[in-house]
Amino acid sequence: MYMVHPHHDGNELIGQIFLTLPFVIALFLYVYAVILTQRRYQKQWPIYRIVFWFTGIICTAVSVIGPLAQLAVVDFRAHMMTHLLLGMLAPLLLVLAAPMTLLLRTLPVNKARLVTRLLKSRPLRILSNPVVAALLNVGGLWLLYTTNLYMLMHQHLVIHIMVHMHVFLVGYLFTISIIYIDLTTHRTSFTFRSVVLLLALAAHAILSKYIYANPPAGIIKLQAETGGMLMYYGGDAIEILLIVILCYQWFKSTKPREGFLQKQIISQ
Repeated sequence: MYMVHPHHDGNELIGQIFLTLPFVIALFLYVYAVILTQRRYQKQWPIYRIVFWFTGIICTAVSVIGPLAQLAVVDFRAHMMTHLLLGMLAPLLLVLAAPMTLLLRTLPVNKARLVTRLLKSRPLRILSNPVVAALLNVGGLWLLYTTNLYMLMHQHLVIHIMVHMHVFLVGYLFTISIIYIDLTTHRTSFTFRSVVLLLALAAHAILSKYIYANPPAGIIKLQAETGGMLMYYGGDAIEILLIVILCYQWFKSTKPREGFLQKQIISQ
């Protein structure tokens, strides 16, 4: 039998509203920032970045409120779908929307400088290191699914909210540590990021197989097997997108500039 007990309906509704509110605010702030930046600059903000942001916000909202989120409380398969959306796909889409670049374009110069100094701070330098971000991301998942934390998050509203926030935030942190879409003040080499990414993907895949063979506390075997397969194959699909973007950026960085090629031709 499935042993995880959901919250009372009232508490569950409060939790969903609390989790959804930041993303609703982020949606409107992004639109407002786009309007401001397009008034200030002649070059318009790319439509595809707006689409990425809206799609990412929708993924987060579906994960924490609505039918899928409610089903995830009592069905591990639905829970794993929310994990893929909230912790992997949504962070990637939101990163591709380049929110920090938009913010810096929108803010006055003095405030933009304050944000830049914050991005250069030592704590953010540590957190944005690919190794640290990977440990927080994948390590948190191992902790969630190999201890009683998964059961506790469905019994206590505060833990429920904290786990979902952690899954999203570390997913976003890991994504920005691997692919550089926005302004990045603490850069690491492509080789280093590639190695960390491959190790993180391996740890994620091993965890999915572990879940398949060793169901989390309170989860029946059939649901654990299906959830583990969703985590493995669904995670692979999203991870392939991350790999493609990283490889493209790597290729682009090694491509000779047009001006340099012209000089070489002239000199010959």
